[in-house]
Amino acid sequence: MIAFRLDGVATSADPAPHETLLDWLRGRGKTGVKEGCAEGDCGACTVVVVEPGGARRTVNSCLVLVPSLQGRSVWTVHGLARPGAPLHPAQAALVDTLGSQCGFCTPGFVMCLVEACHRDDLDAAWRRADQLSGNLCRCTGYRPIQAALDRVAGTRPDDALSAEAPLDPDQPVAHAHEDGVYLAPTDWDALWQARADHPDARLVAGTTDVGLDVTQRHARYAAVIDLSRLPALRGVTRDSADWRIGAATPLADVEAWAEDALPVLHRALRYFGSRPIKHRGTVGGNVCTASPIGDLAPVFLALDAVAEVMGPAGRRDIPFASWFVGYRTTALAPGEVLAAVRVAPVASGVRHGAYKVSRRRELDISAVSACLLVEERDGRVVRARFAFGGMAATPTRCWEAEAAVEGQPWSAEAAARAAEVVAATLSPIDDVRGSAWYRRTVAANLVRGFFDETIDLPFRPLADGHAGTVGA
Repeated sequence: MIAFRLDGVATSADPAPHETLLDWLRGRGKTGVKEGCAEGDCGACTVVVVEPGGARRTVNSCLVLVPSLQGRSVWTVHGLARPGAPLHPAQAALVDTLGSQCGFCTPGFVMCLVEACHRDDLDAAWRRADQLSGNLCRCTGYRPIQAALDRVAGTRPDDALSAEAPLDPDQPVAHAHEDGVYLAPTDWDALWQARADHPDARLVAGTTDVGLDVTQRHARYAAVIDLSRLPALRGVTRDSADWRIGAATPLADVEAWAEDALPVLHRALRYFGSRPIKHRGTVGGNVCTASPIGDLAPVFLALDAVAEVMGPAGRRDIPFASWFVGYRTTALAPGEVLAAVRVAPVASGVRHGAYKVSRRRELDISAVSACLLVEERDGRVVRARFAFGGMAATPTRCWEAEAAVEGQPWSAEAAARAAEVVAATLSPIDDVRGSAWYRRTVAANLVRGFFDETIDLPFRPLADGHAGTVGA
């Protein structure tokens, strides 16, 4: 059985390994949690999950597997205010600002406002827009909802969530069901044993990708092994030379850390996806799926990152230049897992930038992504990294363009030469997100734009104005 708290009440469940929280909640009468897209885009099914340590995270319940909630606490709109009691401040703010819309998506907005109540970092307009970025309904206008968010952000009310007793530290999960087994080990030995017992098990961490297999492609797994409870796979630490980013670290945590420590990664994560998706998605999931359009891959390629890999025989390191070996295929050997990504800080004066081009301005899959870096010494380029997503079967560096500028002064002419080599060398495909011609043209123009953007300043953070959902 899986034991967790639901709206403050101790609860147990016997879910199949693939059962989503959305289906489980609605099957038990929690129909305020709405089903819209069932793929993490609309936000109608948003709930708040409280983790050991007190982190409160909005998540798309359609992408959360119930066994992953062992020892956690789940709050839905049903648990915020009892009959006859005052509304939760988030609910009251939506009523007072006339932001309740038709009502279908309102519970999802409420839960995002609940999380906002307990955040202390919503000090910029783009952060507040980002807080609501996963809630897509616009049926009556968005400004009243934003006004409700502005009213409650950071107020830390004395609500049911704040009154909840602390949770115990994460414990391992070994849940057997007639449809399969769900295992979440907390140490390496238990992981290797689980993999030996279930060699064909599906590995998961945040399930933002696997959740789509379940809800859209009706995938079923005889065994699931969840890596998210391994302490060695979570968190960001620093040794004498490198940052070590645990493979199961939620992207929202990486984004918050990177704003000061590795701004180019923060820039890439700003438009990675909605906050609920970044609460569940992980670094390891993004690079291990080996998608040609994975947004983090170009950053790690350009920064000469190293994949720290663990297996039963021990650790080995794989440079990211050798990580992607084919379409959706990595250099991981059978039985190995990605433990962390190690990356060095970017030295002062090194020109670098990250870019994403998509059909929509927000919350979309990349047509072309890039991370570009140029390091100079004595007026000449000593290191160039031009890394792209969406331009080949794997995320790739354009080695030819790098060679064309290394040893030369970095100038508009050099950038134009590199752009021409990029367009002539890379061979993208035609698909619904862009033709091969379009992708080549965009990639070349990103090199030219990178030169213009960094001519006076080695790196430019994104402007505070989020692409956003409503103007000033």
